[in-house]
Amino acid sequence: MATPLSADRLVAALRAEGLKVVEYRSWRTNNRNSKGAWGPVHGVMIHHTVTEGTDASVRLCYEGHSSLPGPLCHGVIAKDGTVYLVGNGRANHAGLGDDDVLRAVINEAATLPADNEANTDGNARFYGFECVNLGDGRDPWPAAQLEAIEKASAAVCRAHGWSERSVIGHLEWQPGKVDPKGFTMSSMRTRIGDRLDGPPDAEEDPVPKTIGLYDADNRKLAPGGWTTLPVERTTLLTGATVYDVLVQLTLTAPAGGTVQGRFFHLRADGSRWTGGIVERGTSGGKSFLDFPGKGSIRAAEKLQFEVAYFPAAPDDTAAAVIDTRRARGLYWA
Repeated sequence: MATPLSADRLVAALRAEGLKVVEYRSWRTNNRNSKGAWGPVHGVMIHHTVTEGTDASVRLCYEGHSSLPGPLCHGVIAKDGTVYLVGNGRANHAGLGDDDVLRAVINEAATLPADNEANTDGNARFYGFECVNLGDGRDPWPAAQLEAIEKASAAVCRAHGWSERSVIGHLEWQPGKVDPKGFTMSSMRTRIGDRLDGPPDAEEDPVPKTIGLYDADNRKLAPGGWTTLPVERTTLLTGATVYDVLVQLTLTAPAGGTVQGRFFHLRADGSRWTGGIVERGTSGGKSFLDFPGKGSIRAAEKLQFEVAYFPAAPDDTAAAVIDTRRARGLYWA
């Protein structure tokens, strides 16, 4: 559940994703808010226009027609990848759809149920992008247009902290609909997810920033089980970021023990993605251990680190002592 983006935030999100955006006529005040609710919003819906030609398609989506007043979406994606914004608020694009599908989108379920009912107002709940295509299965989808669909969807998802599972096609929402026709929504969601794993194109900085954190207070580490380990702070990095980080520990423990470390991404809903385990041995006295991690986090995720200690003797219950800990490396925000 989310409050709809303002016009300025929507434009900024799309441009930050590397899209060419055209603000068409008085799109900022073009809506159907007088006819029903707009928000809370839960996802993005993709359509095809069943038209050809950019100018005519954009005008139709802005104005609508005698049986369906405009706007007919929020943005029109042309074949060259340009996004024309035509509506800001409630738009006549989704119509009535399946409440089970809406619940799946809200929960970001891995699989969508069949859309076999039309009992829920989708115009209040979804952003809509109409893509210029005849929808006959023969009209081509240029690479630039498919990339723009990917970017526009990712831009809205990134702004709200959603995953690619918040993006659906009209055919997945309302019984009898076939759009978009010519590519699968499953393949498009995969593309959107891959894009969300990195920073937006327009915000990617070729010059990395540095992270340098250090703690010298002793911290006991009981045998067995994972312990989230702060280094100055619990969250090492947050926001859409690509990172290359090394955590270094000075640890006092008997020889022959094992210390495991791993990075994880904590999501806003409390779930997490866990990276691979790096294992180091203790040498007796002070051991100097390092744990590298590379990856990327999304806008709403937090990068944290956890560690586990296993002594050589199974019946040894004494805690190891972490004397110092350091996190250092590079990240691209």
